[in-house]
Amino acid sequence: MNEKEKTTVPIPSVGADGEQSLSYVTNEIIATGNEEINPIDESMEEMLRQMQRMSDPSYLATMTMSQLYDTVYESRLPIIDGLLYPGTYLFVGAPKVGKSFLMAQIAYHVSTGQALWNYPVHAGTVLYLALEDDYRRLQERLFRMFGVEGTDTLHFATCAKQLGAGLYEQLTRFVSEHKDTRLIIIDTLQKIREAGGDKFSYANDYEIIGQLKHFADQSGIALLLVHHTRKQQADDRFERISGTNGLLGAADGAFILEKEKRTGDTAVLEVSGRDQPEQKLILKKNMERLTWELERAETELWKAPPDPILKKVADMLSEDRPEWNGSPTELAEALQLDMKPNLLTKHLNVNKARLFNEYQIDYEPVRTHAGRRIILNRVSPQRDDA
Repeated sequence: MNEKEKTTVPIPSVGADGEQSLSYVTNEIIATGNEEINPIDESMEEMLRQMQRMSDPSYLATMTMSQLYDTVYESRLPIIDGLLYPGTYLFVGAPKVGKSFLMAQIAYHVSTGQALWNYPVHAGTVLYLALEDDYRRLQERLFRMFGVEGTDTLHFATCAKQLGAGLYEQLTRFVSEHKDTRLIIIDTLQKIREAGGDKFSYANDYEIIGQLKHFADQSGIALLLVHHTRKQQADDRFERISGTNGLLGAADGAFILEKEKRTGDTAVLEVSGRDQPEQKLILKKNMERLTWELERAETELWKAPPDPILKKVADMLSEDRPEWNGSPTELAEALQLDMKPNLLTKHLNVNKARLFNEYQIDYEPVRTHAGRRIILNRVSPQRDDA
């Protein structure tokens, strides 16, 4: 399919309220593929009017609700189903509580594709900045946890530059050299903060996470930032994150690991975020291997109810008929839906990621000189090595 026929929107740089790109405007006013401009004078005049509006300093880019539904966003698989998604997250706990061991465990499972507890994992390259360790300690820890079965998709670094002093360039280069990167762990956040300045203001904390979030969103990866809790008690565990509320306010979510007793082997892992459901997991440390094992979950994962339209699309395709290509009207007729074709298209636009994640079906709406078309492809599921 011609790349010009796709409708894509870049991810906003910071937070859910980040300013949208103007790409949807140009997609509306520039013809795609071999589509003819008729009459050419009206199209050129409209283009000039749009360009003049956009060049005005007072211009505010907006999207209507209808334009949102007409836009297809890029599908992004979870890193760990139900637990970790692309974005920027804080991983918080008291010193010496076992954060680094759990970080090594998550890194190993993502790099190998092995399920973590009862959560399916989507394999990819992992970069672990173990900035409070050295390679000798890492070697001993990993050997005790996983034996001698290594992996070439898990990379470690024990030193890195700071934010504003080259870290962004280092991370960007790593991702460009490892296209399948899915997770970067920075242990700890304090090690990459710039020295001096107003270090503990809300604005400074928000800006630090905002810079890292911009990188994670642009790269489509998960970024885990290891951080500490403060000593003061609070009814809400997440209020114990060291620093101001700007850290959590800018992040996509947070994990908090707390032991019930300092000398015990049981801990509580609480999860809260924009994409993942809130959870409370009870973990127990395997003292022989130093890995965390799931003892029980105190909250059951919420699952979206089945979508009958997506199910009909999935049933229409098979190994013998893995592809379908036609107009929205033809698709509505093929699915035997009492639904307007334009509403069916909007429904599939919004649920593109779900259609792929649940049924491994890739959905692409395209425009040609003959009108709108829909292309559906059943993708063979990738096997993660156990």
